[in-house]
Amino acid sequence: IPRSLRFMEGFGVHTFRFVNAEGKATFVKFHWKPKQGLQSVAWNEALKINGADPDFHRRDMWDAIQMGDYPEWELGVQLFDEEFAENVEFDVLDATKIIPEEQVPVRIVGRMVLNRVVDNFFAETEQVAFCTQNIVPGVDFTADPLLQGRNFSYLDTQLKRLGGPNFTHIPINRPQCPMRHFQQDGHMAMENPKGRANYEPNSWGPEEGGPREDPAKGYRSYAEPVGGEKTRLRPESFADHYSQARQFYVSQTKVEQKHMADALTFELSKVQKMEIRLRMLSHLLNIDEDLAKKVADGLGVTDMPPAADPASPPITDLPASDPLSILKNAPDSFAGRKLGIFATDGADADLLNALKKEVTSAGGMTMLISPKVGGITLSDGSHMEADEKIDGGPSVLFDAVALLISEEGADMVKNDAPSRDFVADAFAHCKFIGYVETAQPLMEKASVWDAKDEGCVALSKTGDVPGFVKTLGKLRHWDREPMVDLDG
Repeated sequence: IPRSLRFMEGFGVHTFRFVNAEGKATFVKFHWKPKQGLQSVAWNEALKINGADPDFHRRDMWDAIQMGDYPEWELGVQLFDEEFAENVEFDVLDATKIIPEEQVPVRIVGRMVLNRVVDNFFAETEQVAFCTQNIVPGVDFTADPLLQGRNFSYLDTQLKRLGGPNFTHIPINRPQCPMRHFQQDGHMAMENPKGRANYEPNSWGPEEGGPREDPAKGYRSYAEPVGGEKTRLRPESFADHYSQARQFYVSQTKVEQKHMADALTFELSKVQKMEIRLRMLSHLLNIDEDLAKKVADGLGVTDMPPAADPASPPITDLPASDPLSILKNAPDSFAGRKLGIFATDGADADLLNALKKEVTSAGGMTMLISPKVGGITLSDGSHMEADEKIDGGPSVLFDAVALLISEEGADMVKNDAPSRDFVADAFAHCKFIGYVETAQPLMEKASVWDAKDEGCVALSKTGDVPGFVKTLGKLRHWDREPMVDLDG
């Protein structure tokens, strides 16, 4: 589950073709690589984020753009020819398969920067109409069956969703370069075309008879040789359902493998029929025996079923591919991330200001959470407004937290359930926690004080702040997870 859309990789599952001016074709798969690095959240954390703020992902993107921390992705392509497609271990037209980047590196060819928000969410976002069949000269389709199905279905979807054939007149869908064609009238027409010609050939247009296709410069499809019989059968080359699933699993870190086992255990625990649970375990055995055993243990299954009979024997020696792991591609700084500072009246002003300054210098953001949204009075007598009241600013909304709790403040919040949850959840989700000694009563009530580890950093003076912020670049202290998870 992505921590934010800003930290999510985009991957076009379909295989297209690039066609050059001479008509030579090359297979291509498209990728979007986030410049901010990859990051995800734990399942329990995701549930609580959704409860605290159902618009969390949208708000995160919106706020980042408004603050000038523009989300950015690089556009990359994987290019390969017919010979590679014929000899690779799987069918490149199977949308469930990926091509490991070790075999075909991703070549960066462009970038996308979101540097403004929409003026009207409905007009520019809700009404946008993406259609896979909208391509430009130089790009063409392949026989990818899922892509071909989408080429048919997406147009039908937009016709019904946006009220008729004239959805391309809506400003967000209108071509930047005006199109000259014979289409006019119909339901919800938004243009007022002149002339009587709405078909071709005709005698009503000007001398040239109206717009015409250009055989020299217009779009031309790749002349792909076609042979064999037309059938309604799934190709046998699509029958390998386990090899890449295994490759994906073995490419993950131990922490990620545990999360996958936990996720499968959670979902199968909701399945009421034991035979279905056992059937799923039989499939998992064809992916990885250790994975199957972890899930079986989580479900309390002691008699493991035999492995399912595969339609195609899985390839068990596909090598691990590091680009498939989120944690292996995590950022090495706190840039673009958010520190939640829970502070009370009497909090050390120098320490608070040092934290805000250091995090900002690292490219991150800070939010002040306090018992009352009106803010707090700091140790130097100054007043600072809070961004969130503790009830509305749980730690799940932040990448790391700091506890600047005064002695008097600790007595006030130690018995407050949202305050305890703020600390307990941050610890349970393996986040880095900066704290002052006077936060001890609250941390004790949250059962964290005696369990402190290297991910809990004491902030006794402003000189501790740079080291703490540098540590935040790791994003999580995953070594803690075996302590806080029964399945660890």
